[in-house]
Amino acid sequence: MTYTYSHKSIASPTLKQEAIELLKQLISTPSFSRNEDRVADLMEYFLTSRGLKTNRKGNNVWTKNRYFEEEKYTILLNSHLDTVKPVEAWTLDPFNPLLEGGKLHGLGSNDAGGALVSLLATFLHFNDKSNLPFNLIFAASAEEEISGQNGVASILDELGKIDLAIVGEPTQMRMAVAEKGLMVLDCMSVGVAGHAAREEGENAIYKALKDIERIQQFEFPEKSNLLGAVKLSVTQINAGYQHNVVPDRCSFVVDVRSNEFYNNAMILGMLDDYLESQVTTRSLRLNSSGISLKHPIVKAGKKMDLQHFGSPTLSDQALMPFNSIKMGPGKSERSHTANEFIYLDEIKTGIDIYIKLLEKFTIDN
Repeated sequence: MTYTYSHKSIASPTLKQEAIELLKQLISTPSFSRNEDRVADLMEYFLTSRGLKTNRKGNNVWTKNRYFEEEKYTILLNSHLDTVKPVEAWTLDPFNPLLEGGKLHGLGSNDAGGALVSLLATFLHFNDKSNLPFNLIFAASAEEEISGQNGVASILDELGKIDLAIVGEPTQMRMAVAEKGLMVLDCMSVGVAGHAAREEGENAIYKALKDIERIQQFEFPEKSNLLGAVKLSVTQINAGYQHNVVPDRCSFVVDVRSNEFYNNAMILGMLDDYLESQVTTRSLRLNSSGISLKHPIVKAGKKMDLQHFGSPTLSDQALMPFNSIKMGPGKSERSHTANEFIYLDEIKTGIDIYIKLLEKFTIDN
């Protein structure tokens, strides 16, 4: 049997303006990862002031739609509260929501405040409707920027059964149907210390450089149509403590972005066999994720002519053991940059697209 929601509408101008005003308040409230308590308070107050029953664990806040029924198909609308710290190149006050010519500046405006308030407005649009074929849960989560243990992963059991998630990140409202995974490797090349003036010792830097060259030349045979090849990038290196001592240790860090053909454990094993350096990983849990192109939410997006793509950047999707897509207003390239901004029209259009997507979504049983 196929269920669909037939009512056609877009969000009211008032609801869109409320979303924008909330975003201004979020920008004004510093919310670095692990320190989101004040913005969590703000989000909780916003929801309760509208008569919604909220739940909170740590700095994660969530709520369910008014006519939630346990047996129904359940869709999670999720984005994050936290931001990175502002880079030094900011010339504006990162915590002052400056509006200029339809462009709203401020830390977290683009990543991912615009998506967060747009998903919230979408939730509020549907909240009071009694004839929805699905449940909605809105969750504003913590620690996304550091893939923290106390972020969305810490509340998944509390949320109950989730059939589908829409994860809000700046994608220009394109639908990310696959996402690269992430693994960070700490590598250590071991040599023998000696005096730099004499022919003694075994220079760990030279040994590390050989492995770095191996990494640069290494290719994983399986390439993805959506995500491309597995990408290895050496991003840090450190060795030596004195100019006249041959270093016996050289450490370097490798950033690994995986596709769907290799999980992180597989990649770790392959590189551990291939490199002379000692290789350890900080975590194996952030694997590549994806959704079938035949899934009803992807089909609904195609009906709206929404572009779909594979995303090179990581989000909380990696922590979700259920189907998910990633999409939201804003542009990924603006994230973590000086004088970050989002256009108000991007938010307003984003809200309407989210709503239309859910209206076109069908549940096939």
